[in-house]
Amino acid sequence: MSSTLIRSAPPPAPVAAGPQRRTRLLALPEARWALAALALFLIALPLDLLGAPAWTWGPLFAGTYVMGGWEPGLAGLKALKDRTLDVDLLMVAAAIGAAAIGQVLDGALLIVIFACSGALEAIATARTADSVRGLLDLAPATATRLVDGGEETVASGALKVGDTILVRPGERIGADGHVLEGESDVDQATITGEPLPAAKRPGDEVFAGTANGTGALRVRVERDPSDSVIARIVRMVAEASGTKAPTQLFIEKVEQRYSVLMVAATLALFVLPLALGADLRATLLRAMTFMIVASPCAVVLATMPPLLSAIANAGRHGVLVKSAVVMERLGQIDAVALDKTGTLTEGAPRLTDLTPLPGSGLAPDDLLTLAAAAEHHSEHPVARAVLGAARTRGLALPAADDFTSTPGLGVTATVGGRTIRIGAPARFSEHADAFRDVVAVLEQAGRTAVVVLADGRPVGVLGIADKPRSDAVAAVAALTRLTGTSPVLITGDNARAARRLAADVGIRDVRSELLPQHKVAAIRELQAGGRSVLAVGDGVNDAPALAAAHTGIAMGRAGSDLALDTADAVVVRDELAAIPAVIGLSRAARRLVVQNLVIAGTFMAVLVAWDLIGTLPLPLGVAGHEGSTVIVGLNGLRLLRDSAWLRAAATEDGPLPPG
Repeated sequence: MSSTLIRSAPPPAPVAAGPQRRTRLLALPEARWALAALALFLIALPLDLLGAPAWTWGPLFAGTYVMGGWEPGLAGLKALKDRTLDVDLLMVAAAIGAAAIGQVLDGALLIVIFACSGALEAIATARTADSVRGLLDLAPATATRLVDGGEETVASGALKVGDTILVRPGERIGADGHVLEGESDVDQATITGEPLPAAKRPGDEVFAGTANGTGALRVRVERDPSDSVIARIVRMVAEASGTKAPTQLFIEKVEQRYSVLMVAATLALFVLPLALGADLRATLLRAMTFMIVASPCAVVLATMPPLLSAIANAGRHGVLVKSAVVMERLGQIDAVALDKTGTLTEGAPRLTDLTPLPGSGLAPDDLLTLAAAAEHHSEHPVARAVLGAARTRGLALPAADDFTSTPGLGVTATVGGRTIRIGAPARFSEHADAFRDVVAVLEQAGRTAVVVLADGRPVGVLGIADKPRSDAVAAVAALTRLTGTSPVLITGDNARAARRLAADVGIRDVRSELLPQHKVAAIRELQAGGRSVLAVGDGVNDAPALAAAHTGIAMGRAGSDLALDTADAVVVRDELAAIPAVIGLSRAARRLVVQNLVIAGTFMAVLVAWDLIGTLPLPLGVAGHEGSTVIVGLNGLRLLRDSAWLRAAATEDGPLPPG
């Protein structure tokens, strides 16, 4: 039964919270059929026990068999047609067999418990999906779009990139975008987990579904509603729910062979005693009871509920894990490689130094104008720092043509007829004499030096500085405790700046001045030592390392689209501490999987031994078998609770239990 539900049950549609959600769960087909079967059984039971004529209770028991057994029976027959032996079919066959030898009540009890157990599993599966999909209800159904000096009310889903919407005080924002006009405080707890409203001004990013405060905002839509942060959470969790972890795949592979052996053992348990003269009724009851209690329903259900619950919980707290495979892998991590800019640092570097080189003929503002124009189309954090400085100074930027960007190397563009190249000093080693001293001073101060060339000649050096995230020290310490070794810093930045940051956050192993291919080499070096490596980054130049690692996590708020697509998981909120928390949650899921396998195996062993050695009543066997299935399913759902995330996050302050 469990295997069928997990494999074939469609994910529930998005629903609202509160009473509407409870109504939605009670409306599940499995719940309706189980309720009908239970009602008929409860009406027929006293009639049978009080000795009423068979015509009074017989049709009611027959209705119980039909209501509770037709759906799993049909699913089992379809599976059998595909040469797959489904345990659901075996349960229905056992119930019909009981009725055939006069044990109508026992067979009906089996059907009722079987149907109710299936309904509970369906409800549990729905809860897992609904816990995240309920986020969709946060987005308003309509938005106020500004057109030709007027307003119109449109469905939020009809908004397009480039539209301007008006968000009045107290309303929820209808789409992801940037503030054009107005100032307000926005409650972003549903997306970023920030406990206090965030101040929003022109240029700041806002998210669909977040609640506006007391000010009115005009927002330019930057993402299609189908690609908003909330929609991405739902989509990625839905995709994750459709995957299976290696442990689950192994169990299902074994299940098929085990089911065939179980049927063979059941037939032997029936045929051999009969050949030796045993009583038909007692032998058939023992064989059917064996088939029920030996069915691996609880074992099949042991793996996916904990992993899917962990995925849903992580999604609610801003970490999108793309599959059950990834969630299982996260618990196996024993080495971490961290990028610097945008990962360990805030990813919002600022321009601190502007040094035209002798003979360039440029004033500082001229140098900044050339650099900002060339960087205008770049998404790199350095580009944002340069452009931010140009805006602050009110510089007018000329158009740039022939823009190209090479990850890890820099950018090239034509500005005012001059070819401007911008990159790390190592990229222009043939011109090192012209800028070596300036670069040395900047790097000694912990700055990142960026060289600007015009028509092949160095004309200036920019100094860029970033600061560590506020939670970087705690996150590094937590990752060190989780893996037993300090993370490795892999960065394209200069050695001095990298070492200074590493010392500030507690990292000892520093690999600096790395191009993307060198980052991949560093990952593979760790893997060659037998380590399961987690790579964390945010930029285009980090994407190859994320792909090469055992598991890759992208910092989602400032991360490039390539990094987000390449990574196995995405941290939506700007919070490095979420990474050790999700690793702790994965390890908790692995512990629950082991617990579930022990529970399922113990129940199965005890019930099978009881049936073979003694006389196990059929109703008791049914109750034990279905009870273990429900216990295993509900045990896995413990990770849906917010307290599970809080416990996982608390591992930052102390060692994890073995897992």
